[in-house]
Amino acid sequence: MPAGVRPVVGGLLTTGLLVAGLSGCGSAPAGNVITVNTGGCGTGWQQVHAGMQTFQISNSGTGGAEVDLIDPANGAVYAEVDQVGPGTTVPMRVDLGSGRYAFRCLIEDTDTITGPVVRIGGHQRGAAAVLPVTSADLLGPAKAYHAYVTAGLNTLASQVATLTGLIRAGRLGAARRAWLPAHLTYERLGAAYGTFGNYDAEIDGRPDGLPQGVSDPAFTGFYRLEYGLWHGQSAAQLAGPATALDHAVRELRTLWPSMEEDLTDIGLRTHEILENALEFQLTGHDDYGSGTTLATTNANITGTYELLGILRPLLAARYPGLPTAYTWLSRLRTLLLAQQRPGGSWTPVSKLSPMQREQIDAAASQALEDLAPIAVITKPRRT
Repeated sequence: MPAGVRPVVGGLLTTGLLVAGLSGCGSAPAGNVITVNTGGCGTGWQQVHAGMQTFQISNSGTGGAEVDLIDPANGAVYAEVDQVGPGTTVPMRVDLGSGRYAFRCLIEDTDTITGPVVRIGGHQRGAAAVLPVTSADLLGPAKAYHAYVTAGLNTLASQVATLTGLIRAGRLGAARRAWLPAHLTYERLGAAYGTFGNYDAEIDGRPDGLPQGVSDPAFTGFYRLEYGLWHGQSAAQLAGPATALDHAVRELRTLWPSMEEDLTDIGLRTHEILENALEFQLTGHDDYGSGTTLATTNANITGTYELLGILRPLLAARYPGLPTAYTWLSRLRTLLLAQQRPGGSWTPVSKLSPMQREQIDAAASQALEDLAPIAVITKPRRT
């Protein structure tokens, strides 16, 4: 990932990574050149005034650096640039108001360094700062989410055992009815897919890139069973994949207590779960015959709500846009549930009217935009 800046927009750190042109240490770029190295942090302030300014963060040291512009009173962050390599310069653009500012540098293999405090006088409003979240702040949410996944895996194991038994018994009509509840249980655990490792591919993998596509022996899991159940395959053809799915789920449930989530993922997945749904479910890409990708998207919303719930104590004072994110998730869910048919079936994406697709896509896109800042706000930081 290239070096980038996360400026404050509307009082919040944005998640959009602006690709910064790297420049050598020869000619100085326009704007205040802020020098960073193990000997000091944030020297070089000039022409300090309120309003939009661009700082050129120049790493003259030998180690990579992350640089934050902070409120020295409480460490709240106005803007940051990360992965600033040795001998490179990266722009940081920020709206400064009246107040006190300092640069804080986190350089590889060194303690945190805070530079000199600079005061801007007057009474002009600028961007608001966001209090940093630490690893300690995320331990409680991580524990709560681990418990949520534990309960989900217990339910999943029972459902998959039932599904496998029906397939082995040749009761394929009942197996089709049992497939969706089990798949939705797994999809509600979307934030943990990175922690699951190879088990995610075994349980919910796609045939994309496999030499024989849906006929490839490496195609396994829920989508493999969906394809077979809705394309006339026999119980004998499906018994092997069903047994493999049952084994993978039981093994994952056994190993899960010893697995640890990356604390960064907790905030990141609030955006990525729905992002994956927009790419694979709302396009119909992951419809292998059942026509239930809208139901899967609804399950993904449940997983997103779970993460927002456990992060809410941290987000409430840091993210004014959180209520808007909830509003658009609710709007999206309402649009999806309108496509649930009597008896529990769903309208396939391919059967939606152009207006219905536009409304669903628009709600998903707006929800994603409002969820996007959470990853940066909840990124664990050294303070």
